Amino acid sequence: MSVTFIPIERELSFFTISLKAPTIGRFESGVRELNAERKSSRLTFGRKVAKNRYLLLMMMPGAIYLLINNYFPMFGTVIAFKSVNYSVGILRSPWVGFDNFKFLFRTSDAWTITRNTLLYNALFIVVTPIIAVTFAILLNEVRNRLAARFYQSIMFLPYFLSAVVVGYLGYSLLSTEFGFINTNLLKPLGADAIAWYSEPKYWPFILPIVYIWKNIGYSTVIYLAAVIGIDNEYYEAALMDGASKWRQAISITLPQIRPIIIILGLMAVGHILNADFGLFYQVPLDAGALYPTTNVIDTYVYRALLTLGDIGMSSAAGLYQSAVGFVLVLTVNLVVRKFSKESALF
Repeated sequence: MSVTFIPIERELSFFTISLKAPTIGRFESGVRELNAERKSSRLTFGRKVAKNRYLLLMMMPGAIYLLINNYFPMFGTVIAFKSVNYSVGILRSPWVGFDNFKFLFRTSDAWTITRNTLLYNALFIVVTPIIAVTFAILLNEVRNRLAARFYQSIMFLPYFLSAVVVGYLGYSLLSTEFGFINTNLLKPLGADAIAWYSEPKYWPFILPIVYIWKNIGYSTVIYLAAVIGIDNEYYEAALMDGASKWRQAISITLPQIRPIIIILGLMAVGHILNADFGLFYQVPLDAGALYPTTNVIDTYVYRALLTLGDIGMSSAAGLYQSAVGFVLVLTVNLVVRKFSKESALF
């Protein structure tokens, strides 16, 4: 009987090859897949653009508007640090450092305009969401769709009126001789006519009323869209537990729309030094007697520009307002993030 021996080296090499072959095959296939992914990733951007071309075309007008009106003018911030000489142009005008900023703080009206701007805007930031959310919840309870749309349209209409129109509507109500309030309300009661445009004490009440009347419709529509987006199952479960409408609003509606309220509040804080120019200039009809309660940073800078003709000072005021607003937004957003990350703006 003969016995055949296989060399151990040959046996081991056979097993080594048999074990390595699948591994090498998988490696090569992985390399091919990686190369294919890299090749496809180069085409991904173009494919995405082609796929979303209609959405991009729709977005283009808004993007162009933002570039022209919000980003390109940023190059003009250099004007705030120059004494503009029109004969040599902006770029060749001499640098003056922070001298253009001094006129805001050295003027005798600095405290008045800063106080008025901050107090009015703080009032608007606090009061507007309260009223708008209330109206949004009430409109959401209107089951008649035609009635709901009618109420929305009536509330939204003043938002589209220009400040000039609003100013003369106010004049038709407040005119000393021909105003509706003096001739149709006070006179029949035997009361003396009030010179509304000569008495500053009334305007801290008049201006907020006008602002809310004009802008509350816009805010209400935003909050109404948020309320409508709440899942109806929450309310059905609350009804099964016997919750009243008030309890539903407090426990369901407000917590669900809280991120929207906070985001809009953050955006409003960023404009706390930017007053509504039309409200404070057109509605009081630029009456000098009302400056103690109607003069804000924007109207003061506008009058200074008309008097002095120095665009460097007005640019400095605008840059100051934007810088303070930017810092405030970052600060408030940081505070919000500590309590609720999902409610923060970024």
